[in-house]
Amino acid sequence: MAALCPHSLPRARLACHCTLASFSLPKPLFSNRPFLSCSDAARVPFRRKHGRSFTFFCHRPFSVSAASASPGWNNHVDAVNEKYDVIVVGGGHAGCEAALASARLGAKTLLLTLNIDRIAWQPCNPAVGGPAKSQLVHEVDALGGDIGKVADRCYLQKRVLNMSRGPAVRALRAQTDKREYALEMKMIVESTQNLSIREAMVTDILLGKNDNVEGVHTFFGMNFYAPSIVLTTGTFMSGKIWVGRTSMPAGRAGESASHGLTENLQRLGFETDRLKTGTPARVDSRTVDFSGLEPQHGDKEISWFSFDPEFHIEREQMCCYLTRTTKSTHQLIKENLHETPTYGGWVEAKGPRYCPSIEDKIVRFKDKESHQIFLEPEGRTVPELYVQGFSTGLPEQLQLPLLRTLPGLENCSMLRPAYAVEYDYLPAHQCSRSLMTKNIEGLFFSGQINGTTGYEEAAAQGIISGINAARFSDGKPLVVLERESSYIGTLIDDLVTKDLKEPYRVLTSRSEHRLLLRADNADSRLTPLAREIGLIDDRRWKLYQEKQARISEEKGRLKCVRISGGDLAADVTRLSGQPVKDFSSLESLLKKPHIPYKVLDVHGFGNENLSRMEKECIEIDVKYEGFILRQKSQLQQMAHQQHRPLPDDLDYYAMTTLSLEAREKLSKVRPQTIGQASRVGGVSPADITALLIILESNRRSVQEQRRQQLLSSVMDENGQHADHVLIQACLKISLPIYFAWAQPEPSRNWGTDGGHNAFSLYILSEQRKVSQEAQDLHYLEYWEHLSLAARIQSCSVICKKESTLNDDKVPSYHSNFDNVEVSFHCRFASSESSLMNLVIFNEMTEGFP
Repeated sequence: MAALCPHSLPRARLACHCTLASFSLPKPLFSNRPFLSCSDAARVPFRRKHGRSFTFFCHRPFSVSAASASPGWNNHVDAVNEKYDVIVVGGGHAGCEAALASARLGAKTLLLTLNIDRIAWQPCNPAVGGPAKSQLVHEVDALGGDIGKVADRCYLQKRVLNMSRGPAVRALRAQTDKREYALEMKMIVESTQNLSIREAMVTDILLGKNDNVEGVHTFFGMNFYAPSIVLTTGTFMSGKIWVGRTSMPAGRAGESASHGLTENLQRLGFETDRLKTGTPARVDSRTVDFSGLEPQHGDKEISWFSFDPEFHIEREQMCCYLTRTTKSTHQLIKENLHETPTYGGWVEAKGPRYCPSIEDKIVRFKDKESHQIFLEPEGRTVPELYVQGFSTGLPEQLQLPLLRTLPGLENCSMLRPAYAVEYDYLPAHQCSRSLMTKNIEGLFFSGQINGTTGYEEAAAQGIISGINAARFSDGKPLVVLERESSYIGTLIDDLVTKDLKEPYRVLTSRSEHRLLLRADNADSRLTPLAREIGLIDDRRWKLYQEKQARISEEKGRLKCVRISGGDLAADVTRLSGQPVKDFSSLESLLKKPHIPYKVLDVHGFGNENLSRMEKECIEIDVKYEGFILRQKSQLQQMAHQQHRPLPDDLDYYAMTTLSLEAREKLSKVRPQTIGQASRVGGVSPADITALLIILESNRRSVQEQRRQQLLSSVMDENGQHADHVLIQACLKISLPIYFAWAQPEPSRNWGTDGGHNAFSLYILSEQRKVSQEAQDLHYLEYWEHLSLAARIQSCSVICKKESTLNDDKVPSYHSNFDNVEVSFHCRFASSESSLMNLVIFNEMTEGFP
């Protein structure tokens, strides 16, 4: 479940019952997108946290006269120092999702990029999806993002991977047209209201007096101001590409690197490091002999990333091909390892473990005689083939001979050489789970700057940082996706918790709850949250509700419809190897092994009103119901402890019962919850147990201090009883509620005139009255009330000392809350009587030991 984390307040959950504010979004189109002009742009009010409302346009044209020595030049400078609500630095996959999410939430957003013509460029493999990555794309789409929509629009081929395995690890992968993908995303960005684009190189982050973000400074001297900044720098921050021993400053081939920002962030106190990745050569498809290669065709039934059927447009698919390395390939690499940047020793940055270079494969897997190499097209109108699995750092003069050792490429032409790229990144433990940095409020990091690799990981971080940047600018609490709620939550939790030293790639094995976090149910997990935030428009919300209604109705129908014998029963028995009893429900048939929903369709028992995606979702929910319920039960049992918050001011170095490594790692990461602390590298289960004991000891110590303050509050400076005592007890919703009080010593005489004390507690709820009267308080230790006061959240109790026994002068003090009224009557025989202090507390949270 998603949670809201205020940037300056204790964390609070985003309640499911909150009122959903309707928010109408512009309909994204993939064709005929007119550019918005100032005259027809809609005015959008955006309320900032200081309470004022601003009105602004999507694009605001302005003119700046040439520099001169005239006195009015300063006025021109002020005119071009533009102000925004959110500034996104970088136009890659993280930057696009961040900028689109921010603008759609009503924030005036500026996207700064080095090259507008390279927005959403795919510099490596032009593909979207794959194991675990496809789940991220589905989740981004469920939140209102665009990577899935554009991939559905621009695919060259689609395949569902791992179909022979369980639904938790199945993955959709799309080979996309690189140029078409970038063009489509660029058109979406350019036509989105509240979003402006500008070419610029950011070199400095501008801070205010309170070390909060105020804006950015560019290489050519421009200042842009905003209270929220999102950095999505990719591989451009001090980037350097390597081909053998030769290098040049660049973020990727043909594009300059960004300089100055790393040094600025270091001056602001951030830790930086270097990572490395690479991309293979591109070959001319017209020079490849495909006759002896194994074709890899796309699926006949097309699957989709987006839950919006408007983007489900089928198109002709292109074929990919499979080849393999040979002994000659391995021999040539082994003989020239010293010529590569990594094994030559002049690049020490770590590369991706799960997408290694071909030389890494040869060295790490010496026992393998060959490795698979895929030849994948980069577009419908270009001859370039991407040689997947063959990235290398070898010199260019060795790359073509190496390519020609592969079957089918004996006579190939190389269009672009392979290269490695190293770049600066900032270890993500410096961010909280909202992706806002811990040191500077209003500054967010997303994408490869956090140490990830892959377009999908970048897009997932981008949409979360864009949402939170807009909400921070508007003074709203930030959104955090819990680890068990989504792969996005798992990804971010891993990044900010673990001390990563190599590029991070999401995997299904990284999620403990992957059976619950499937691609088919991403919308049911995240779309309600996106609707509540404001990213899902009325049309999309209606589609979601109708889909959920159809799924619910179909599950009910499967439970009710029963069969006895017939062709369906015989077919189920043959396919599953299990007999079918008379009057078996369709649900019970679907639970049998090797029985997909299509079997019901073949025999006329299916529902023709359902889409294939809806049928697959129903089939998985029914077939794996027992496993799903068990995992949900396990999750509920651990959630309370896992989500227990950790105070921000904990001094881990002072906790001597923790191991030294645990103290160092916890002080560095500063986890927000016990669950996050348990996942920090170097923190053992014994350390977590010790931490829990320390927290409980601290809680009891604080509680005892409060108790002593409470009891002493009835005494004035001279030791006399105060005339009025106000005891405020704040309770959480839970049972049981106890009522207790501090009593005088039993031997003490309560009344000097032989009278007696009386105490009455009245609780009125729904016209009912419960009365408990104690004639002798010496023998009453506590009064327990279990049900009527269950919803008490806070209560003020006032007791007043009286020195008379006259009933007409007995005061009554009332506190009203949630339709429950509590009335306390106190009578004392004389002024020498000890004042009874009534304390209301909750045993589970604020109770006395």
